[in-house]
Amino acid sequence: MTQRVTVSLDDDSAAALETLVAETDDGQSEVVRRALTFYAANFEAASGQPSDNLERYYRMLSSGEHVLLDVDFLHAFLEYCYDGGDPDPAFVEAADRVSDYHAREYATRFDAVGDLLEWLSFCGFLEVRREGDRVYHLVFPSEAVRWFMTRFIERSTVDLPTEIEIEQGVSKVIITERPAE
Repeated sequence: MTQRVTVSLDDDSAAALETLVAETDDGQSEVVRRALTFYAANFEAASGQPSDNLERYYRMLSSGEHVLLDVDFLHAFLEYCYDGGDPDPAFVEAADRVSDYHAREYATRFDAVGDLLEWLSFCGFLEVRREGDRVYHLVFPSEAVRWFMTRFIERSTVDLPTEIEIEQGVSKVIITERPAE
């Protein structure tokens, strides 16, 4: 069923419609239908109410400190470095330098390991489930990612006001956070 709608366009909207019609070789009706569908699908971002995750992604990417990385590239990279045995010592040394740098950064950024784990989950490295007061179950997509991220977590939390105990499984890890002594 088709419905007709009459709209009034200001100069900016009319220019935008004209440009899109020229660029897409679609008629005005098709451009307006697609624009309306897109707007409905992205209403929160378009109306100035971006989701918390969208805002966090924006801050991460706009700082230039983080990049988007296809998860398959991450797995290929870590599998190559890990190769089912001991990782290349040069890779471990470089990764440890990054972890140690983040330990200094995280000391002022996070008050608890749980906050850091939520951040790492948001970044896509792991899934975290809170299992009680300061007990977290972490699930990793591969053994190599588990090894890499567990080592990163151990080293990058040393300056937080808490200590952690790690119990490792095959693809899962349980982290218990305790106040520092």
